[in-house]
Amino acid sequence: MKILLKTPLPRYANELLEVLKLFAPVEDFAVETTAPQTAEDEAKAQFTASPATADMETLTHTFSEENGLWRCHFTLRGESAERALPVPAGDALASDRLKKRLCKLTLYALCKSLTGKRPPWGSLTGIRPTRLVYENLAAGMSLSDAAAALTETFDVSASKAELLRRIVAVQQTLSVPGPTEADVYVSIPFCRTRCAYCSFPGEALGKGERTGPYLRALFQEMDAASALMQKRGLRLRALYIGGGTPTALDEESFAALLEHTPACFPAPVEYTVEAGRPDTITRGKLAAMRTFGVGRISVNPQTMNDSTLRAVGRDHTAQQTEDAFLLARKLGFTDINMDVIAGLPGETPDDFARTLSRIARLKPDSLTVHTLAVKRSSRLHLEGFRLPEADAVAEMTDLGEQTAGMLGLSPYYLYRQKYMAGQQQNVGYARPGAECLYNVDIMEETASILACGAGAISKRVFMDHDLRIVRAPNVTDVEAYIARVGEMAERKEALFR
Repeated sequence: MKILLKTPLPRYANELLEVLKLFAPVEDFAVETTAPQTAEDEAKAQFTASPATADMETLTHTFSEENGLWRCHFTLRGESAERALPVPAGDALASDRLKKRLCKLTLYALCKSLTGKRPPWGSLTGIRPTRLVYENLAAGMSLSDAAAALTETFDVSASKAELLRRIVAVQQTLSVPGPTEADVYVSIPFCRTRCAYCSFPGEALGKGERTGPYLRALFQEMDAASALMQKRGLRLRALYIGGGTPTALDEESFAALLEHTPACFPAPVEYTVEAGRPDTITRGKLAAMRTFGVGRISVNPQTMNDSTLRAVGRDHTAQQTEDAFLLARKLGFTDINMDVIAGLPGETPDDFARTLSRIARLKPDSLTVHTLAVKRSSRLHLEGFRLPEADAVAEMTDLGEQTAGMLGLSPYYLYRQKYMAGQQQNVGYARPGAECLYNVDIMEETASILACGAGAISKRVFMDHDLRIVRAPNVTDVEAYIARVGEMAERKEALFR
């Protein structure tokens, strides 16, 4: 589609564009403002649009307020949709949110009528649909009604609403972060090779020339974060070392990291290392994790099909995945996660089923079923890769859910991404007691996080009248991080001042 949006509310243009993308690719998008704008409106109108061209279809939007009602109307290709909503009482922020929701729902209804399509998540375009369930719970609904209401309001499919209900039910059994608790994240932004779908900040390890200078800078920032926690009276909840691939470090460097981390952040409730790629996991590194108290690790195959692994740039085999997993079990790890990705290039539901079958024999304690998301900075996007058919990806995610159920794993967190195959989701499944608190905290944004390392983002969660979150990102480039590590520590100091 090539769309020219004529609207009196250009500040909602990005959100309306996301609704259009639920139904078809949008090649070009231009915005024309049809009403006088206040300075505040102009400041909020931060949309990304192309100049209008002659071959664009016109999407006309009108919005009015009369007799205590908001009326929203869209017209495209000779068809129209209109919705009305009583003008709400309350603060300006809540009112603006409801106005935007009305516009999105009206456009969604028009697109659904024009195309005959029903996206699995209905009109939702956000990352965290569980938040809507929690909103309904706060309004006094039962959990079943809170989830089912998403079908009525946002046209979410019944199966997705039920998935959210199950997730929130599990989350309600987990410990809730206290007001003085915080998580700590440590970033190791190195990998042996860069996967074709990867968009995370980081770099190939190469010969490891940067690891020494990087760890020295990282330890400096970790020391400052530890002092900050003590000064502010913050208690450690979850400790997570991620990346990148932390085990891409050589054994000596990895052991140094593991020795320094608990010295700065002792006695976490939960301690996870994302061991990740099996070709980087050695007996020595596993032994070091056992020595320094790591309780939870990941051994991530993404797929158990060797041809796919080669195609996406993962320099290991399915057999190496099994070997690394069994070695970790032998050395005493009782909480191991495995990640898979639905929709990888060239894979069919049968391929995905073979992956799940081999994983089921290993019996991991948790299984994360991702859906391929092709981000703009990934090699797949740059090479023009087209996402697989939605029905095939839906079948794959269903197979993931069935396998998790067979293993006695329940869904406990979920998030969505843009440019995701089949408009599906990422779901973490775990046996009772193996749910990762850090994953829940970061996805539900219920705990403050002190994050150290290149590309890491600290956040402070204010649980006052409404959820308020302030972030302090570190620079992503490794060389810049090493040079400016003192500034990264100062950013956290300012965040928690």
